[in-house]
Amino acid sequence: MTKHLTKIPATIPSTTLGGAPVKLYGVFPQVGNVAPAFALVNKDLQNITLDNYIGKRKVLNIVPSLDTPTCQASARRFNKEAAGLDNVVVINISADLPFAMARFCSSEGLDNVANLSVMRGREFMRDYGVKIADSVLAGLTARAVIVLDSNNVVRYTELVSAIENEPDYDAALAALKAI
Repeated sequence: MTKHLTKIPATIPSTTLGGAPVKLYGVFPQVGNVAPAFALVNKDLQNITLDNYIGKRKVLNIVPSLDTPTCQASARRFNKEAAGLDNVVVINISADLPFAMARFCSSEGLDNVANLSVMRGREFMRDYGVKIADSVLAGLTARAVIVLDSNNVVRYTELVSAIENEPDYDAALAALKAI
């Protein structure tokens, strides 16, 4: 059961691509707030909600596309790190089709992550403040990591300052282990 928490004021998200500012839509979640609900699509084309993972600690690895080297690197790293942790699910979230996400993870042997597509849940991008509004990546998600506790309370966030960079794995994993 989710406890009532005082809402912490939100911030307007910002990031860059190739050094140029990228406009994002939405409001990025803040530490201490309950994460917004979502319904995204898994490899079997089933709608999966945040509540499907209630009771587990969660790492939301939000990436533009698993077809890019940086996104692939973060999926690999979180897969490796999640293997040794109890009661944790790492969820890769992107605009990729669920089939492409599953194919990549299968070919790479990534079996410690779940993949969810925004294909039918595009409001996720705005609700989490990661919808890219301009640049060549318009319509995709910015790179971000959000750690949630077992009650979906936000315990760590990182909107990566430059989309082409990898997230701060050590900080995210330290926050996860502290829960």
